[in-house]
Amino acid sequence: MSTSRCAVIVLFAVCCFGSTATAGQRTFSGLASYYSYSAGSVASGGRFEPGALTAAHRTLPFGTRVRITDPKSGRSVIVIINDRGPFGRARVIDVSLGAARVLGMLGRGVIYVQADVL
Repeated sequence: MSTSRCAVIVLFAVCCFGSTATAGQRTFSGLASYYSYSAGSVASGGRFEPGALTAAHRTLPFGTRVRITDPKSGRSVIVIINDRGPFGRARVIDVSLGAARVLGMLGRGVIYVQADVL
């Protein structure tokens, strides 16, 4: 693999997941929104449950656990990735209604979060 190609891959990893804090742990930050539709299925094949602590991410494998933290309030929640999204370019993750309640984001809709892949 060429040096320039390696540099691009490393840059992609740092931009998407942030720096590595410990072996196997990745972090990222950005805007999060929530979704609360009441019927339907998720990309992983299951049924959407609004009260469950789940989330949608573009690339993380289904079943991945992620700690989402609102640095402004200090609230955090651990979610399981079970869907794909968000589809808004400026957002890094969509959380379920249940996770949004824990984070206290229902009135705001979109918040800045820090996320740690567990």
